[in-house]
Amino acid sequence: MSNEKLRIAIQKSGRLNEDSIQILKDAGISIDNGKEQLKASSRNFPLEVLYLRNGDIPQYLRDGVVDIAILGENVLVEKGDDIIKGEKLGFSKCRVSLAVPKSMKYSNIKDLDGKKIATSYPNTVNAFLSEKGISAELHIINGSVEIAPSIGLADAICDIVSSGSTLFKNNLKEVEVMLKSEAVLAISPLISRERQIILEKLQFRLNSVLNARTSKYILMNVPNNKLENVIKLLPGMRSPTVLPLAEEGWSSLHTVINEERFWEVIDELKQNGAEGILVAPIEKMVM
Repeated sequence: MSNEKLRIAIQKSGRLNEDSIQILKDAGISIDNGKEQLKASSRNFPLEVLYLRNGDIPQYLRDGVVDIAILGENVLVEKGDDIIKGEKLGFSKCRVSLAVPKSMKYSNIKDLDGKKIATSYPNTVNAFLSEKGISAELHIINGSVEIAPSIGLADAICDIVSSGSTLFKNNLKEVEVMLKSEAVLAISPLISRERQIILEKLQFRLNSVLNARTSKYILMNVPNNKLENVIKLLPGMRSPTVLPLAEEGWSSLHTVINEERFWEVIDELKQNGAEGILVAPIEKMVM
């Protein structure tokens, strides 16, 4: 039996760290996590976890020090456009945006021509400005870029935006969204064939978790003469399960549907006679 282990890099701390550990846990992978540990192993899956600084992870992937990583897509765009992107994981969603002081009159991107922009994402900004034909002077700052305009260092900033509260507190307004980002599974170009096989098993589990997170199991009671109409509204995985109720002329209909799609059709379901609609979460969904 092979002793090979897949090496995964995860951000040292913060929300991305917590969400990464959670998705592995939901995929049935137990990790022995000691406080302040830089490395940990799974008890029940051939996986070794390395806790690293987010910005260092692309180079570790490039060098083959780790086989895969969970990190923000924005970091790959900035530092690892040569690295393979796997599954989008649906968490740590944010935007990489340009922001200016609220007092600045801003109509379009041309207003930034010749201006100074503070950022930790020079490659992303340069690519965006170049595409728009804009020339600006970049000040590369590692840390709190949002204070740059107030201390006279820059006219605008480029930074990660989630809720926008940090911009608001610093009297800044978001004017251009350059990139929408979320956590992704990134894969080293140097991954071995043996570890690729382990990765495929991990991806199968992750996809089961991701499918379950965006889907809901729904069941409802429907009069038999309306069944055909209701089924047309609810495309399931293949076709819904229909079971007769004790009350004659009625059936119970069971299916799986994307959560967002469900809210679109709820009124139509009711109009077509569906009653007692129950919606239940799905823990895993193996396709």
